[in-house]
Amino acid sequence: MFARIRDRKQFHPDLRSASVLIPGHLITKRTLPVVRTLSRLVRGSSRAQVHEVVPGVSVRVFRPRVPSAVPGPALLWIHGGGYVIGTAAQDDKMCQRFADDVGLTVASVEYRLAPEFPFPTPAEDCYAALQWLAARGDVDAARIAVGGASAGGGLAATVATFAHDRGEITPALQLLVYPMLDDRTATPNTLHRLWDATSNRFGWSSYIGSAAPADVAPARRADVSGLPPAWIGVGSLDLFREEDEVYAKRLEEAGVAVTFTVIPGAFHGFDAIMPSDVGRDFFDQQCAALREALKVQ
Repeated sequence: MFARIRDRKQFHPDLRSASVLIPGHLITKRTLPVVRTLSRLVRGSSRAQVHEVVPGVSVRVFRPRVPSAVPGPALLWIHGGGYVIGTAAQDDKMCQRFADDVGLTVASVEYRLAPEFPFPTPAEDCYAALQWLAARGDVDAARIAVGGASAGGGLAATVATFAHDRGEITPALQLLVYPMLDDRTATPNTLHRLWDATSNRFGWSSYIGSAAPADVAPARRADVSGLPPAWIGVGSLDLFREEDEVYAKRLEEAGVAVTFTVIPGAFHGFDAIMPSDVGRDFFDQQCAALREALKVQ
């Protein structure tokens, strides 16, 4: 605890108090059942409209309070949780904020989780949700973004590659919020919060299963040319900071338009932990990226 207090100055001023209390990691094989039980207690918004996409997979749909033009822009949102925990309902408030602040339809995916459902099942679940969203009569299929946070960001990046390779849908933007992209990241650091190298090894091994890592992790994709434009944001004290920057540079070198944002002194999931000015600004940057990419006035 004393070491954590000494470390406080390295965190953003808005996050210093929280940094002392938040654990380095939550998820291990031992804690997984407990965390899953707690996550199921999250009460979602009554405003969400739930639709089944394929058997076992659903989406929670949010529309802006002020009706937008039809057909209009949309965001496929994918929740985080290291590929092993979490529910779509945990992001209901944020999804409604996206819908209201940007003026779009948001579909949040309830995909199946590893290790019970390793790759490619979670990614295919999310791609099926993209197909469902693009087929809606109130959605302009040419103005759809795919986005997510943490493992959801990794899945969003994978969905973008599926869309590119299959040629059925062309997302206008990848909105990647501290995305989990590279199974090789394993650098220990006492400044990491919520998700560290220990959790990362467990999450990736659960998700990869018996597949070849090169086929699973977005960062291992050999050719990233032709992928949709990307907005990538991450904290400077996040485990994923380096892998996200490397991926952003690879996209840029391949001719993909990229905006890469680093929040000084921010740890993993900082914007979801507690209300803060730095968290609100981070969200506002995401909304601005969506408006520009989806041509929202």
